[in-house]
Amino acid sequence: MGSKKVVKKLNKKNPHLRLVKNNTGKGKQKEQIEQKIRFGRAKRIIILSVLLFLLLTLFVSGYIYIVENYTVTTVYVEGNLHYTNEEIMEMVMDGRYGNNSIFLSLKYRDKGVDNIPFIQTMDVSVEARDTIRIKVYEKAVAGYVAYLGRYIYFDKDGIVVETAEEKTLGIPQVTGLSFSHVILHEPLPVENQAVFEDILNITQLLEKYSLPVDKIYFSPDYEVTLIFGDARVAMGSSDDIDEKIMRLQYMLPSLEGKSGTLDLREYTEDTKTISFEPD
Repeated sequence: MGSKKVVKKLNKKNPHLRLVKNNTGKGKQKEQIEQKIRFGRAKRIIILSVLLFLLLTLFVSGYIYIVENYTVTTVYVEGNLHYTNEEIMEMVMDGRYGNNSIFLSLKYRDKGVDNIPFIQTMDVSVEARDTIRIKVYEKAVAGYVAYLGRYIYFDKDGIVVETAEEKTLGIPQVTGLSFSHVILHEPLPVENQAVFEDILNITQLLEKYSLPVDKIYFSPDYEVTLIFGDARVAMGSSDDIDEKIMRLQYMLPSLEGKSGTLDLREYTEDTKTISFEPD
């Protein structure tokens, strides 16, 4: 009975004794919670590190697979005249991953290759993981004229489509036309715009019969002379031009190495008048 009174007195003398004892318990509990939090964080970091490692491994493996299995080894090029196959391939397959079919399919999805001289556009299609096809659509060029040190290329309507410092093989030079200025994408300002229809007709016929003309000369009254090296062929007016050029294909080999004028101005399907005057 005496001992109980002592305890009671001690409690009265130390009113914070129970509080101190409770705070010690809470401190341990707080420390345990913090340990669990630290452990959870460490666990999450380890898991994230493993996931990142797996993702990186997967990415590297995928990259190696794509590089090794989607490298372009076969290229089909069609429709090009002004540029070689190699030049077209270099334009399309430029850049670090230019030889990868997946990269090319993404690069040229729903769009072609533009802003290339003499080319309207180029379509690129992936036919297999190692094969692509490049389809070239060239601008319709009928001929060119020399003007102020440059070569001015025009289409069938006489509209200037390109200007360049170098000649392009396979396109005839047109001489004898008079004009005072040149504006890109506008018609050449010649007096008789109908001359471009004659130019187109002549160039198409020459191409049809594989006649490699160097120049097409128009006189002031628009009579035509075709120039093949040192040989000239006087065609006269555009009348019966189809018949004259068809006949010319059989006569041109005999003019090789000669200098002079083959006169077809009076040639018709009925008269067939032909003469050659050497220089």
